[in-house]
Amino acid sequence: MFPILFEIGGFKVTSFGASIALAFLAGAWLAARGLKRQGENPEYAWDLAGWAAICGILGAKVYYLFLHFGETAADPWGALLSRSGLVWYGGFIGGALGVLFRLWQLKLPVWKVADAVAPGLALGYAIGRLGCFLVGDDYGAPTSAPWAVAFPQGAPPSTAGNLRAFGVDVPASTPDSAVLAVHPTQLYETAMTLIILAILIRLRPRLASTPGHLFMVWLALAGVERFIVEIFRAKDDRFLGGFSVAQLISVLLIGTAVAFYVALQKRGGRVPARVARA
Repeated sequence: MFPILFEIGGFKVTSFGASIALAFLAGAWLAARGLKRQGENPEYAWDLAGWAAICGILGAKVYYLFLHFGETAADPWGALLSRSGLVWYGGFIGGALGVLFRLWQLKLPVWKVADAVAPGLALGYAIGRLGCFLVGDDYGAPTSAPWAVAFPQGAPPSTAGNLRAFGVDVPASTPDSAVLAVHPTQLYETAMTLIILAILIRLRPRLASTPGHLFMVWLALAGVERFIVEIFRAKDDRFLGGFSVAQLISVLLIGTAVAFYVALQKRGGRVPARVARA
């Protein structure tokens, strides 16, 4: 793994941080191309990406702090200032709220912009998950598959003790210090999301007549992708027969996407084209 790319005067540039920056840049670039195809100013993509980055990272951090409230209460400043502890769904919610507010300010067409940024969201997410792989975060349960990967310097390392803490059933004979090979779920997500990106690009011309449809397809497929990968993840937030909180949110997102897709179809995309201002 390559958690640290380089260090300058004591400041460490992490592979995760670099990947997140690249994810936003690549996503904004693809979104700019989408806006240009729709006759909108492509420069808005960079403006919206800035709002998405700030609000998304804030949302990801807040979600993590609430999800791990015990750790947050024990060391609030440490939890708040730590570089780790970012949850994608929190980032998505925070970023979406920030972008919607900016669209309201700019009076831009909501559904057209949503369709334009959907492929960029997929690309950015795929790149971001590569960053998780490089730092050894968000990995899966132990496996003997040929493509299994051990994370001795992960965040945290994929030791038997850490996996037990995540609720994974590890044989009692395995010492806590043993580093185990696990599912590289970060790469699973990158691969599945690139497939989603290809689907979006293929469907884009067919769905252009109804603004919002392409975005809802992305939202539904992103929910399906996350639900599937959670099956292999090492998680400590499972309930109701092994379902994780992320899987519950995934089901809600899929249902929301389907409901909006149908509503947009019935109304022919004539849902407020632009965010109205008072």
